[in-house]
Amino acid sequence: MIQVESLTKLYGSHVAIQDVSFKAKKGEILGLLGPNGAGKTTTMRILTAYMPPTEGSASIAGFDVVAQSLDVRRRVGYMPETVPLYPEMSVVEYLAYMGALRRVEDIDERIETVVEEVGLVERSQSFIGNLSKGLRQRVGLAQALLHEPDVLILDEPTIGLDPAQIIEVRKLIQELGRKRTVVLSTHILPEAQQVCDRVLILNKGRIVAKGTPADLQKQLEGVDRFVVQAGCKSSKLLKLFKDIPGVSEVQKGLQEGMIEVSSEGGQDLRPLFARRVVEAGIDLLEIRSTGLDLEKIFVKLTKDDIQTGEEQ
Repeated sequence: MIQVESLTKLYGSHVAIQDVSFKAKKGEILGLLGPNGAGKTTTMRILTAYMPPTEGSASIAGFDVVAQSLDVRRRVGYMPETVPLYPEMSVVEYLAYMGALRRVEDIDERIETVVEEVGLVERSQSFIGNLSKGLRQRVGLAQALLHEPDVLILDEPTIGLDPAQIIEVRKLIQELGRKRTVVLSTHILPEAQQVCDRVLILNKGRIVAKGTPADLQKQLEGVDRFVVQAGCKSSKLLKLFKDIPGVSEVQKGLQEGMIEVSSEGGQDLRPLFARRVVEAGIDLLEIRSTGLDLEKIFVKLTKDDIQTGEEQ
């Protein structure tokens, strides 16, 4: 659905992004993760045919963002970081106006559909200026969905929201991502971890890592980490696990009956762990994969990238 090859954008002598390549398919939520100035917004502006790249190519549903920009715009819904709303209009009036600009057919029916989709039915006649920031974000999502786009591009969709509103918008994005491709820009690390199927970590205009959060953990650490909890003392579990091939470290967990196990990356040892506990006649309570969260991964990857650049 989205294909980007060696995308580069220069602003004069400043390199905004360089050699950025990735793909995203239907039903996938892809996160662009990075600090301010990393190149996230520039990448999104190119994908929405707002501006051309200096080098490289990008396509949406097979249409080139430069040569076939109108076809791309028909298939992309875009919600910028600051949504261009008109506070003196009601929600319905604003959506009707945006639908007219996009020449949306059956606009009344589409408005009814998107208002329900984003949870604004009860506030559809309210003036936008009287809505909370969270509800205004929903109006922004509604206008991006009016023309039934194949691809939805969201630039910092939860910025400025309170915790309750953030949770609501995240759930909404996950629902929207089931039927289309979603590209989500954020510098909020838990957001990428909770919402996105895959993430691209950008730093200084370059991709420094990409994959699922679990993939990035393996790339960074070279090991898998697990928590095992059972109905016995931790000391018994330690003896049970210390001689398993592929296990590099076993240590006590945060509470009695729990241990933390590190194994060589590339193999899932959970079935073996489960058999070892059950065959010993012990009640198995939990086995779960753990590891560095996305925040620690991000800090390490961008720190290493910066250090590498300084050495050069």
